[in-house]
Amino acid sequence: MPDPPHAVDPVQLGAYFALIEVSGLLRHAIEQQLREAGDLTFVQFQVLMRLDQAAEGSRRMTELADAIVHSRSGLTYQAGRLEKAGLITRTPSPDDERGVTVTITDAGRALIARVLPGHEEVVGRMLFEPLSREDSQKLSDLLLPVRDHMRAAPPRSAAPRRRGAPG
Repeated sequence: MPDPPHAVDPVQLGAYFALIEVSGLLRHAIEQQLREAGDLTFVQFQVLMRLDQAAEGSRRMTELADAIVHSRSGLTYQAGRLEKAGLITRTPSPDDERGVTVTITDAGRALIARVLPGHEEVVGRMLFEPLSREDSQKLSDLLLPVRDHMRAAPPRSAAPRRRGAPG
């Protein structure tokens, strides 16, 4: 009997589990650093970073949810917390009455400037310290096509919302 089309062999399975473990350990250390340095969650940090890097410091909520791979409702909750802290503003989208545009404030930019050096230190120490520059380039060369393959599917915001269990 032939293997299913996407069967994973032992080498691939080992690579998968190593990737998952590395990702979990790194995320734990990053979350701890973000809490200590800026009282931020990982999702809040991702939102602020995406906005800080965006033209005019703004993005639509659905774009942010897709970019950071987070549910719309979860992002709405996190954005509410960021807005209450004065780190972002939310306004109706000028081109879509149902859409919301999120914009980073000066306080949000200042917080990113304060926590980013520690974030980079954790990433450098935990992920890149044991790798040579050449190994880091190889890692990037391996992961970018995988990311692009995964991102080729329609964004999560294009999927219809589920309104309850089918009857």
